[in-house]
Amino acid sequence: MEENKLRSRGWFGKSGKDGFIYRAWMKNQGYPADEFEGRPVIGICNTFSELTPCNGHFRELAESVKRGVWEAGGFPLEFPVMSLGETLMKPTAMLYRNLASMDVEESIRANPIDGVVLLCGCDKTTPSLVMGAASVNIPTIVVSGGPMLTGRYRGKTIGTSDVWRFSEMHRRGELSQEEFATAEACMCRSDGHCAVMGTASTMACMVESLGLTLPENAAIPAADSRRKRIAHLSGRRIVQMVHEDLRLSQILTKEAFENAIMLNAAIGGSTNFVIHLLAIAGRIGVDLSLDDFNALCAKIPLLLNLQPSGGYFMEDFYYAGGLPVVIKEMIGLLHQNVITANGKTMAENCSTAECFDPEVIGTLAEPVKDLTGLAVVRGNLCVNGAVIKPSASLNPELMQHRGRAVVFEDIDDYKARLDDPDLDVDENSVLVLKNVGPKGYPGMPEVGNMSLPKKLLAKGVIDMVRISDGRMSGTGFGTVVLHVSPEAAVGGTLALVRDGDYIVLDVENRKLHLEVSDEELEERSKSWKPLDMGYNRGYVKLHIDHVMQAHEGADLDFLKGGSGDKVTRDSH
Repeated sequence: MEENKLRSRGWFGKSGKDGFIYRAWMKNQGYPADEFEGRPVIGICNTFSELTPCNGHFRELAESVKRGVWEAGGFPLEFPVMSLGETLMKPTAMLYRNLASMDVEESIRANPIDGVVLLCGCDKTTPSLVMGAASVNIPTIVVSGGPMLTGRYRGKTIGTSDVWRFSEMHRRGELSQEEFATAEACMCRSDGHCAVMGTASTMACMVESLGLTLPENAAIPAADSRRKRIAHLSGRRIVQMVHEDLRLSQILTKEAFENAIMLNAAIGGSTNFVIHLLAIAGRIGVDLSLDDFNALCAKIPLLLNLQPSGGYFMEDFYYAGGLPVVIKEMIGLLHQNVITANGKTMAENCSTAECFDPEVIGTLAEPVKDLTGLAVVRGNLCVNGAVIKPSASLNPELMQHRGRAVVFEDIDDYKARLDDPDLDVDENSVLVLKNVGPKGYPGMPEVGNMSLPKKLLAKGVIDMVRISDGRMSGTGFGTVVLHVSPEAAVGGTLALVRDGDYIVLDVENRKLHLEVSDEELEERSKSWKPLDMGYNRGYVKLHIDHVMQAHEGADLDFLKGGSGDKVTRDSH
């Protein structure tokens, strides 16, 4: 790109009063005059926050990016955006994903930025940053923060997925409070996000699968010096991308999205992948639907032996060769010639990849599991679809199941009655949780992997079919149907389910059916009334009024698409 085509010249290249203001106040940081004379300005979009523990090391990571930008002749300028801490934010970080994306979009567009490096790690920070950047569409590269080191508890390896196991053991009386607290201190023992194939790791794999990162970005542990190295190299590369005018729209093609879908199935990625990928596609203008996921995932087995679908951890994945090994194994099924952030094709990037541990990374001929990592089911209970992660089921027999519904009207009802000894439930029942969708909670929390009733845990039951319009943590497991659309809060069929209704789940045939006649459902709908959410102001009201359904990515309707990078009016 020639100097006069740099966006930043619309600020720093101006003469007269406006140029004086734009440059003079920047110089109070000690920048010499030649920094403003045609160097590409690289924004470093940083989601560092002490309230987002997964991203707590990003100040240091940003310094590595800056070194690379300076070396390549760029002018790095770091800026903060809203950071979404999955473990602390109430009622759910997902409520604020779209708000954070607005922050990112407007921060990039309003400032003299020629290219941007997105520093993201914790679950929602990755999709929100990519969504915001996609709506501006300037040269962009992603640097993930990396997974934490594998936890160690009493001689055993542990990770976030064990939280759910420890919780159930504690509820059964098999783990004392003291032991529970000891495990808590043993799990998160370094910088980084969850050490399993949870949502954060899935998002890191997603951006590498889409071609938005340098190869190997997804799995390098946060504590490994090679995480700083890839940040450094990404700083160099973004300057080159600006000169090449390589924009997000050239990388985020339909073929790139299809690659990401197939690779996510192979690694057993989080079901949250679906909702975030759909939202990103909506921002960049790619036509993507739930039907694409079923068509692309149907015959792809699980190739990665990581929790929650397997037994290993992200650290092991990196030492085994990382995502390039999976890409190389899958390359015959993928679009090989899509362009990626380093200017090379996907096939070129994985050509030298080698698997160093076949126990961790399987092959198409000898997969870890025949069950796919993702399936979309449809039926009268989910007219617009719902998702399930077959590879995370603890009882494959539940992939085809008919059971009697035990219904919880909302999260408070569920918490109040789940462990009631008189709850009319057995191991063949189907637990149904309503009003935890995009509007209904609000924000669609990760409560879909409901705990099992205590009286069934005491009998040794480890899995049941569970259905909701909410989400599940990528670290969760079980036979769990999620993202039911339309949600209960807008009057979808889920809102009409009653105790004792029979529900049929048939994953092989991609079916979820409520055995209630259309006539009876129509009669029930006459007495249905929408919830009074009780929100009358602020962003939450904006979210409730404008959020789309899960099958549309749960973005805000007025954010779909983008406004580009042009800003024609000056500020003075």
